[in-house]
Amino acid sequence: MNSRKTLRTCEQGHSYYKSSDCPVCPICEQERKPKNGFLSLLSAPARRALENNNITSLQQLSQYSEAEILLFHGIGPSSIPKLKQSLEENGLSFKKVESK
Repeated sequence: MNSRKTLRTCEQGHSYYKSSDCPVCPICEQERKPKNGFLSLLSAPARRALENNNITSLQQLSQYSEAEILLFHGIGPSSIPKLKQSLEENGLSFKKVESK
């Protein structure tokens, strides 16, 4: 794996160094991070994973099971407790999965 960082410039004109092929500008990502709400608790990849799946509210999140959320690229196990707590604080929960 190439660990050399290369200087890049995003469409907004921000200059930054990255060693991966990820095209996301960290400066733009920090600027668009919500100041409050459940999405503000998450890492950028986890937040983008939910947004890319049109999950921007706790009501939408509650329509999914934990297992379904974990399938999204960018969501890891450390995101689940934060999401679960946000749901519980608002009287919601992840969708229950019927056991066979």
